[in-house]
Amino acid sequence: QVRLVESGGGLVQTGGSLRLSCVASGLSFSSYSVGWFRQAPGKDREFVAQLRWRGSNVYSADYADSVKDRFTISRDNAKNLLYLQMNTLKPEDTAVYYCNAQGDLGAYWGQGTQVTVSS
Repeated sequence: QVRLVESGGGLVQTGGSLRLSCVASGLSFSSYSVGWFRQAPGKDREFVAQLRWRGSNVYSADYADSVKDRFTISRDNAKNLLYLQMNTLKPEDTAVYYCNAQGDLGAYWGQGTQVTVSS
């Protein structure tokens, strides 16, 4: 059974930083494309960042324009962990952040972690 569990969300002031983590189990983590999405109240879920698997432990990173140069996605395949380092946070970054894994056997989601940025 595939499971993704996020952590690290919380309340932070504008300009602050948070690091989200997602631990995966039940899948061959290193061969999955993994990423982060977010959903603000009243809005659709949107893409934030992804590490796309290119084969042979090669990954390419993509970011939404709204977070480029502020957020950094990374992974630790040995620990089945995905991270999202979020710097210079803005009130518009307030949302529930979801971990996502996509591979040949399907796509999976975590339960989400709340990030609130106060102005």
